Amino acid sequence: MLRLAAASLVGTAIEFYDFFVYGTAAALVLGPLFFPTFSPLAGTLAAFGTFAVGFIARPLGSVLFGHIGDRRGRRPVLIASLLLTGVATVAVGCVPDYGAIGITAPLLLLLLRFLQGLGLGGEWGGAVLLTAEHAPEGRRGLWASFPQIGPAVGFLLANGVMLGLSAALTDAQFRSWGWRVPFWAAGVLVIVGLLLRTSLAETPQFEELAAQSRRAKVPLAEVARHHWRLLLLTAGALALGYAVFYAVTTWSLSYATERLGVDRTVMLGCIMAAVALKGVLTPVAAALSDRYGRRPLCLTGCAVTVLWMFPMIALLRTGEPLLMFFGFTVALIAFVMMFAVTAAYLPELYEPRVRCTGAAVGYNLAGVLGGALTPIIATAAAHGSGAPWGVAAYLSGVGLVSLVCFAMLPETRPTPVADKTADGAAEGAPA
Repeated sequence: MLRLAAASLVGTAIEFYDFFVYGTAAALVLGPLFFPTFSPLAGTLAAFGTFAVGFIARPLGSVLFGHIGDRRGRRPVLIASLLLTGVATVAVGCVPDYGAIGITAPLLLLLLRFLQGLGLGGEWGGAVLLTAEHAPEGRRGLWASFPQIGPAVGFLLANGVMLGLSAALTDAQFRSWGWRVPFWAAGVLVIVGLLLRTSLAETPQFEELAAQSRRAKVPLAEVARHHWRLLLLTAGALALGYAVFYAVTTWSLSYATERLGVDRTVMLGCIMAAVALKGVLTPVAAALSDRYGRRPLCLTGCAVTVLWMFPMIALLRTGEPLLMFFGFTVALIAFVMMFAVTAAYLPELYEPRVRCTGAAVGYNLAGVLGGALTPIIATAAAHGSGAPWGVAAYLSGVGLVSLVCFAMLPETRPTPVADKTADGAAEGAPA
């Protein structure tokens, strides 16, 4: 289990490094470089628009790779998704800016960001199923949380490289070529990830399905026919986590550096410290879900988020590093109470024959609802000289929707991951 969990964590960290390094670049430099004819606000919105394309592609990737995972196995998904995302990320670092090739530059960004999202859409389902389907029932939450630590590691790695370059280079050097280095570094990380993943074994549950010829012929069709309500509820429930995470890590970086005049290095340091704490607390929250259940932690995290969004914006508005760090930390602790258990919770809601597709599509559809739109809506809502209370209202509204969705989902912790009802849902789950 430790070897499997470590391989899942490393691979997920590399994939999310690729995904996050684009978000940081979008917040800092992509607007002026690829949309120079736009006003500063419009350029930032356009850069976040290319950022959003990755989220739109993720559900499509989860359909494509989910089909492979449910038909051919979880292991091929891990290798193919890592390779696709890595190649697209390296290519982003090679795209000339608008001044060199004109409108072709942002179009290439859109295409490569789409391919990034396509690969990441397949990564999550393969990684969490590898650990969840190998894990012992009583500790499934803990072991399945290892891939959920990957995003924090990937974020810290991506922003650590950006922070080091930002501090070491002049602003002109960073905008000229420095921002490209983290994208090129993805090539080395992908090679490391592939070496780790090629030695992994297929999960016992998929091997059993294949041996008994019980694999779904068209997994997406089965999910849409039998589990459409469950799919919509999980997407709505998880949308809040995406909204909060990208409000903290992407929108606040842009807002604080451009509107409040906070030094870029200081702001990255505040965000990275809060994300590091989130990563440390992920297995703790997951272990609690093995003891007290998945749903209670998710409901608590939603409630805390709804109550904390206005105080977080007030703390951000001060521009003081310690106060901003405190605001971000509480928000991400609430976030981790929801997302630490997701890797165990979503697979438990689906039967093995459609699990890769159902869990991955629900998870990545939430990314469109919460992650793709948040930086754009927040940037537009923060326009003006006053405090961005519209951002707090938006996040609180998303929190209320997610709270209702979580309340309508069943508890799954006592249910063995392979013990499902004939129609495919966990006992008592919506179908």
